[in-house]
Amino acid sequence: MSDPAELLASLTDSSLYSIGAYFSDRHPELVDEVLAQSVEIEQRGLAAWAAAEDSDIETAFQTLMTGLAIRYFTAITGIAR
Repeated sequence: MSDPAELLASLTDSSLYSIGAYFSDRHPELVDEVLAQSVEIEQRGLAAWAAAEDSDIETAFQTLMTGLAIRYFTAITGIAR
């Protein structure tokens, strides 16, 4: 695929992009908080973050994936955070 526009179009056709777009659109007031939490999870690990936040590992994983989806979406669209 040598056409840049075609490549970008294909990158937007993913679940990760859709999750990031949906969350950013529906919950713009929470985007910065989720991004910060996802970075903490990356640094501490799922179990350690969940324990420190008195949460469960599933919530930690969902927060991590939402943060990654937001970063993917913003990388593709060029929206600055």
